[in-house]
Amino acid sequence: MQKIMARLIKNKIARVLTCSVSLILGSATYSYAAVVPAGTQLAEKQEITRNNFSEPASLDPHKSDSSSEFDILVDLFERLVDTDKEEKIIPALAERWETTDNKTWIFYLRKEAKWSDGSPVTAHDVVFTWRRLVTPDTVSPYGSYLVQANITNAQAVLSGKKKPEELGIKALNDKTLEVTLEKPKAGLLQMLAHAVMSPLNEKVVTKHGNKWTQPQFFVSNGPFTLSEWVVNEKIVGVRNPHYWDNKNTIINKVTYLPISDYKADLNRYLAGELDISNGGPTDFFSKLQKELGDQFHIKPIMSVSYYLFNTQKPPFNDVRVRQALTLALDRDVIAGRVLGQGQKPAYHVVSPGSGGMELKHPDYASWTQEQRVEKAKALLNEAGFNEGNPLKFKLLYNTSDAHKRLAIAASSIWKKNLGVDAILENQESKSQTESLYQGNFEVGRYAWQADYNSPFTFLEIFMTGNTNNITKYSNPEFDKLVLKADETNEQAIYQKALDIITHDSPAIPVYYFVRVKLVKPYVGGLFVSPLGHIMTKDLYIIKH
Repeated sequence: MQKIMARLIKNKIARVLTCSVSLILGSATYSYAAVVPAGTQLAEKQEITRNNFSEPASLDPHKSDSSSEFDILVDLFERLVDTDKEEKIIPALAERWETTDNKTWIFYLRKEAKWSDGSPVTAHDVVFTWRRLVTPDTVSPYGSYLVQANITNAQAVLSGKKKPEELGIKALNDKTLEVTLEKPKAGLLQMLAHAVMSPLNEKVVTKHGNKWTQPQFFVSNGPFTLSEWVVNEKIVGVRNPHYWDNKNTIINKVTYLPISDYKADLNRYLAGELDISNGGPTDFFSKLQKELGDQFHIKPIMSVSYYLFNTQKPPFNDVRVRQALTLALDRDVIAGRVLGQGQKPAYHVVSPGSGGMELKHPDYASWTQEQRVEKAKALLNEAGFNEGNPLKFKLLYNTSDAHKRLAIAASSIWKKNLGVDAILENQESKSQTESLYQGNFEVGRYAWQADYNSPFTFLEIFMTGNTNNITKYSNPEFDKLVLKADETNEQAIYQKALDIITHDSPAIPVYYFVRVKLVKPYVGGLFVSPLGHIMTKDLYIIKH
């Protein structure tokens, strides 16, 4: 959802992905965890409490699709590769890898890599994990992920035409993986750093089925492992002593709280019950920034907020209706007044600068709001909606003060500008996600966080058949262009695809995200990635 996840590398690694050479990387010079400046006195108690904003739908990577899951999963699991603070790909579970043709990749797993139960992490576990992700019965929101990575036979396996055993991955031995692609993929390594690619313990998952994520069964391979999960109250991770780089982890215990109410978030932060909060209520932002300025951390991230249309339900199968609501929504009011924390108005579905590209905004972005409203009224009238027959629909959002404020503002703007009645309907995050994916909505709030740094990760979710295509939008020409752009990485082709989806308007881009955090002064090592993640293994508590 959210989801997310690194920049394309423009140095040695990028060259490997675009020409036929061999790449072998070691781990000796890379920093993986907390780096404490000389002279810093550490607190005796190395424990931290973070607001995770909402209850995760699952801690099974294959059942997860939003930041509420991924922000925890990146602490519990380690993938084949990771990204450092300069956003470069670095070794993780795989200590090195090589390719000579960009289609066959060999990954060498760390010999010392173990699960939290002390058993070795093997290449067979990774094979099991990838096969499970694309097995149709898994019904993963990210089932299409390996298809987009060009893994051999991924589409055929996902569609049930081939067996999971025919997927392009195999274990050459306990610590060596071979991955084959149908065609080269420029962002392959970046894709492998995503939380959905977290390896799973085959024996544990096979033995316990869907119950494997319960604390008494849970096994992970990252710096932390699951200790406690009280639904809608807290999730607790404790340091994994079997993690290969455990000596460089400092935090012993991390607690994630699912606080979606921003006032409660702020109150618990001020009371000392939270070390990292989500920044408090937006209406208090200016006052709080004056009082707690040095504790605020605000960073633009690669994420876009949308309102999605269910294009299968009338009247939203009519492009004129979708275009009218898109034009009439005053994004300047929403970003500047309703939110006001540095968010920018969004006029297309791709986060600015993705893949190092600056894609053009549509023409209407330069119009006055009055011009947009005039055009919107004409479109609605053509579609049969006017004062005598006003458009009415349900606007679904997931429960939080901010989302409620946003929904109230959007409905008011549409009412004022078009005479439209948007009836507000809210559900807690898990239920709202289920409603969206099951098609039980008319217009729904959604956000997409980049899986990795490319326009492709924002456009692919609108492709025909993509498992994250909530809108059920389908345009063969758009699909064709997106696939071609992914293969060539040409900005002009991405622009053509973006122009099509902007015209068809299956979603209303509302604003580009910033990640706002209030962080106690005694929390050291804080780094917010461009994908919005804060890795607990980077953190430490200073004596205070």
